[in-house]
Amino acid sequence: MDRLNKVAGRWSAGLVLGLALSVAAGAAVAAPLAVMDRNGSYVSVETYAPNIVRVTISQDKDLAASAPGYGFVADSDAKGWRHDQKGGADVFTSGTLSLEVAAQPWPGAPSQMERYFAPSLPPVSVKVRKADGSELVAMTGWEMSPHVVNGERTYQAGASFSTSADEHFYGLGQNQEGILDLRGRAIDCKHFYDAPHGETVCVPFLVSSKGYGVLWDNPSDTHVYPAVNGRTLWQSNVGERVSFFVITGGYDEIYAGYRKLTGATPLPPKAAFGLIQSKARYESQQQILDAAKGYRDRGYPLDVMVLDWFHWTRMGQMDIDPTYFPDPAAMNRTLHDQGISSIISVWPRYEKEGRYFNFLADKGWLLKDKDGKVVDGLAFRSDRTGGLIDSTNPEARAWYWGKIRDNIASQGFDWFWLDETEPDLVPDGYFYSIGSGDRYHNVFPLLHTQGVAEGSRRDRPDKRNLILARAAYIGSQRHGGLFWSSDISPTWDALKRQVPTGLNFTASGLAYWGNDIGGWQWLPQTTTATKPPLLDPSDARAVVGQNNDYPELLARWFQYGTFTPTLRIHGMRKEVEIWQYGKGAEAVMAKYLKLRYALMPYLYSMGHATYETGAPFMRGLFMDFPNDPKVANLGDQYMFGPAFLVAPITDQGVEERDVYLPAGADWYDYWTGQKVAGGQTIRVHAPIDTIPLFVRAGSIIPMGAPIQSTATPQAINAVKVYPGRDADFTLYDDDGVTNAYEKGANEKGGGKSVKLHWDDKAGKLTASGDKTLSAQALAAVQIVSR
Repeated sequence: MDRLNKVAGRWSAGLVLGLALSVAAGAAVAAPLAVMDRNGSYVSVETYAPNIVRVTISQDKDLAASAPGYGFVADSDAKGWRHDQKGGADVFTSGTLSLEVAAQPWPGAPSQMERYFAPSLPPVSVKVRKADGSELVAMTGWEMSPHVVNGERTYQAGASFSTSADEHFYGLGQNQEGILDLRGRAIDCKHFYDAPHGETVCVPFLVSSKGYGVLWDNPSDTHVYPAVNGRTLWQSNVGERVSFFVITGGYDEIYAGYRKLTGATPLPPKAAFGLIQSKARYESQQQILDAAKGYRDRGYPLDVMVLDWFHWTRMGQMDIDPTYFPDPAAMNRTLHDQGISSIISVWPRYEKEGRYFNFLADKGWLLKDKDGKVVDGLAFRSDRTGGLIDSTNPEARAWYWGKIRDNIASQGFDWFWLDETEPDLVPDGYFYSIGSGDRYHNVFPLLHTQGVAEGSRRDRPDKRNLILARAAYIGSQRHGGLFWSSDISPTWDALKRQVPTGLNFTASGLAYWGNDIGGWQWLPQTTTATKPPLLDPSDARAVVGQNNDYPELLARWFQYGTFTPTLRIHGMRKEVEIWQYGKGAEAVMAKYLKLRYALMPYLYSMGHATYETGAPFMRGLFMDFPNDPKVANLGDQYMFGPAFLVAPITDQGVEERDVYLPAGADWYDYWTGQKVAGGQTIRVHAPIDTIPLFVRAGSIIPMGAPIQSTATPQAINAVKVYPGRDADFTLYDDDGVTNAYEKGANEKGGGKSVKLHWDDKAGKLTASGDKTLSAQALAAVQIVSR
């Protein structure tokens, strides 16, 4: 590692190397419309669509004109754009927006105060306006503050943006403090497993209620202060330029822009929308088979069984312990015969005593310190579980997938759980092949999942990919990730914070988010209940001990999980299956499990719509009701697709709650069919078997017949129409397992699609598209009473 010390102080070499590697990894290539000189500050403007523009600023002209960093895949596109010069300013105009790089006169002699306190950087001012000329957002200043990080002379790179008093902000990945609106907060945008409220994940995409999003192009630890002291400030720990994208429009237009820049969200296998049963951990092959049989014997639907960690003989052996899993191939055949798929956890860590450690160390494919020594565990956490594979190295990524394919996938496992994707072995102060862990703090989950996604696609071309991952970065959605909120606690407080946490994650452009239903951490055997439990814990003592309210907590959590993109039970509890927590809890969870499968046609159609548009289907109310100021920071309710308003119960002993029904629509209580006007808060009765659930008037909800798993074809059992306005819904279906859906709906080998239209005045539903699916839908119409 002497060579790393030699380049300390030559920051440009490290950055250029990183940019070159990002281009090699499939990133966008820069083609600026113009590179402007503002007294030694170089400003590059690139366009990607009429509503997407990139601005890059540096004192190095080549860096200003360079390609975006990791995560970006779009090519720039100047079609429809015009470049003019007016009064020394450069103005770039499309039919949707204009961007002005203001003129900056040569500075005169500084005043006495300016000699000591004025910034040394030549100033840059950038204004973005709507098509009508009204200002949307302005970059009002930028910074390059020199410092030394991990032996490199570099800069803290930042920029300030204008904001308004009534502006609200969303996104930035995962922050589990439990507040939806990011306005006025200090967000440390970095992957951090040990964050006090729960793991943080950085996706540096900030979406404004004013109709724009800022996508920040820097993978180092980044602090963001939305609307603090009258500005929104971004500050990245390592960088030699400021680079960001502005995407304008309504929310769905913004997410279409994110999709264009960073890649489409694949349609997951249909099984991913069903129940995923996990545990920390099933200790043997027989335990997995017994759990699966338990679901089948009771007639409960189940799609995926998960084999979590410590199934190996050593960390990094990348094997399956034959003592406890004597024939994993036979285990998977049995599961498959029952219509159940499997996921297995694969960790990126290697013990020194393992069979691959020396090989990887000799290749230089493990995270290193400044002296070239492999980093082994984390001393501050008494973590002694080995070195981290350097997934920034494409050769290491290829090797990693090859071992998964040959050692694990060959045993019949369907998909892979890539745990520790943040990574858990914090890279700050250490070195990847592409440069310092500080410079590239947030990029690991993108590249780590990339190797498995690309390898699986190449070697298993007819099998749709799926990856469980607990961290993400710009573009991670294109690798087939199902993301979850990491190792949260089994508490009411944790449950309450999951709701706004998930809404900000999906607002960051990544649609598939969930959490460990019931919480992952050890279950306390004593209670903190302040009210009488709503479910009898007496027949669950072997699991919950004296934690009297836990069956109630789990039941409420499962209700909420039914209306999240993925439904997955997990945790470090003695037992985890839905029948292990008493008859009362079992009945509640069974009710919602069956409802989840009845909604499969609706769920799967929403997944396909996300693939086509990039828009998430678990959405904060602010997305669908932008003109209702009461929903700007309403983080305990949300939309689940275009139809459902979900208001989970997240407090112990509670059997009613206030629900705000947004203005601009009428609403139906899903359970009673009662119609209620929007724009008001109502008190909703919610006994333990009921989650407050409303349907927007003017909705179409296709529902399926009972099935045991998505491996069984599901007939359309009902198409529920909620009158009140005209409605449209695209019903989609396919084989659920292959990549044929990419050919397009109604194409040969692709899926089947039907456009359903409700004419409210005529009181009639029509269907156009696939004839067989259309006939099914029209034969099952149920109009909910007005």
